[in-house]
Amino acid sequence: MPALALSISPDLQAKALEIHRRLCGHYHCPLKYFHTIDPLSELVSSLLSHRTLNRDSGMAFRALRERFADWEAMRDAPVAEVQEAISACTWPEQKAPRIQQVLREVTARGNGVMSLEFLRDWPVAEARAWLESLPGVGPKTSAAVLSFSNLRGRALPVDSHHHRVAARLGLIPATMAVGPSHRVLEAQLPEEWDAQQVYDNHQVLMRHGKDTCTWRAPRCGACILLDLCPHGQARLGMAGSQGLAEQASDQPV
Repeated sequence: MPALALSISPDLQAKALEIHRRLCGHYHCPLKYFHTIDPLSELVSSLLSHRTLNRDSGMAFRALRERFADWEAMRDAPVAEVQEAISACTWPEQKAPRIQQVLREVTARGNGVMSLEFLRDWPVAEARAWLESLPGVGPKTSAAVLSFSNLRGRALPVDSHHHRVAARLGLIPATMAVGPSHRVLEAQLPEEWDAQQVYDNHQVLMRHGKDTCTWRAPRCGACILLDLCPHGQARLGMAGSQGLAEQASDQPV
């Protein structure tokens, strides 16, 4: 059953849209999708990427492609072979059996057919719920499968960069974990937005987190969102920043 819709304050949504507008101007939206692969391949790729640098998970994904003829062959291979192939990513000893388990579950639910193409015709909320019922699949992975694959679904992934920027800007409470933040941040976006606009929103916030709003030593003085950011204003000692920071921590969603 789809989750009940969240009530987002008009002021918070207006702030989210202004942030999107500025960042899209800076990064020149609409942005090109960074790859085009089928949803099952995106599921494998996303599971490899957990707590792993993109460079390393990409190496692991390519190694699987080179070693095994297809995902069926990888599913049925000795787990030690899969673990060796994905050694570039973190925790290969955990990810290898988990990915094989997920692929076996997809096959079982598909009555022997291992495919996620059927999700193309499903409402996004139902597709995400189905994906998140698989072992080890959470909101970020379900959104990635729908958005990043050639399904091009209207789903908002939230990675660590996106989450950090949103928290510092006061779009979500500072104490909110990444998982629950997916629903809150997606609810801030207009219902009429299409998949490209939702994808752009993730990409520009993520890129801003990599380029400017970095974990260590964020470049607040050069930030085009500084006037909207209680965290940045507090770091720079701007007048009234303490009150803004307190308001952000108590911001209703």
